[in-house]
Amino acid sequence: MKLKLDITPDLVAAMAAEVKAGEKAVTAAMREAGTGLKTAWRGQITGAGLGRRLANSIRSQTYPKAGESLNAAALVWSKAPVIVGAHDTGPLIRSKDGFWLAIPTEAAGRGLRGGKITPGEWERRRGLRLRFVYRRTGPSLLVAEGRLNNRGLGVASRSKTGRGRTTVPIFLLVPQVKLPKRFDLDRDTERALDSVPRLIAANWVERPLSS
Repeated sequence: MKLKLDITPDLVAAMAAEVKAGEKAVTAAMREAGTGLKTAWRGQITGAGLGRRLANSIRSQTYPKAGESLNAAALVWSKAPVIVGAHDTGPLIRSKDGFWLAIPTEAAGRGLRGGKITPGEWERRRGLRLRFVYRRTGPSLLVAEGRLNNRGLGVASRSKTGRGRTTVPIFLLVPQVKLPKRFDLDRDTERALDSVPRLIAANWVERPLSS
């Protein structure tokens, strides 16, 4: 008895094609998962009212950058990790010097770069000295002897007689501040990870075996 076994199509070629399909599927899945996670994180940031600029600090990259691989991976990160991380975790913030945190009031105005003004910058710009006022209940204060202008900012009084001069609270002083947790990035990360098997299956294109 003579037995003959024919393998049609070629098994090696079929396996190579399947590996190639797998590489494409995994790479495409990781790219979709990374892009989806980036979009979700940006949505949380804008939804929390923190602005498009901070949202756009979220970036994503698929590896390998060129070609396809069964070991493809996606990286999602922020170019402003300290700010984003603080709003994600809601940390307790203390003064680095161990004293007070100075929280500007509306009368303090804004810093030169558009951010929060510091007591030192305020004194330099206004030409006034700040005075410490301790309060047993509620935050202590840094105040200035001046007036409020038509924009509600504390400025020096123009009166030579002292008319209209008042004590203006410029900064609130607190020992620490609990930053509220504004969003939950881990929630979207878990969803992205859970979606990977489904995305791989959806991107796996079955190749018909040639006869």
